[in-house]
Amino acid sequence: MESITRIMCACGSGLGSSLLVEMNIKEVLGKLGICDVQVFHSVTGDIRLGAADLFVVGRDLASFIPEEIPEEQRIILTNIVDRDELENKLAQVFGLQHKATDA
Repeated sequence: MESITRIMCACGSGLGSSLLVEMNIKEVLGKLGICDVQVFHSVTGDIRLGAADLFVVGRDLASFIPEEIPEEQRIILTNIVDRDELENKLAQVFGLQHKATDA
């Protein structure tokens, strides 16, 4: 996958859970030392090829990601408030050897 510069978090309304996930992603990216990435939230209807480099949704909304979006451009969260899950999945996507630990 090309470098990731835009991450879209999406939910049904584009206001609730996607905003929460956006804030968590920004925090985790900072913790991982990753900068120069635009993170934004939107509705699932805005998910389309080219809209972002990486798409993040909760498991309940995974079916809203169009088939043409490659698997490596998707993060499906089992628990949208679990920062360890988010951190591990982002680290993997960005090619970092990382395992979140409880502090």
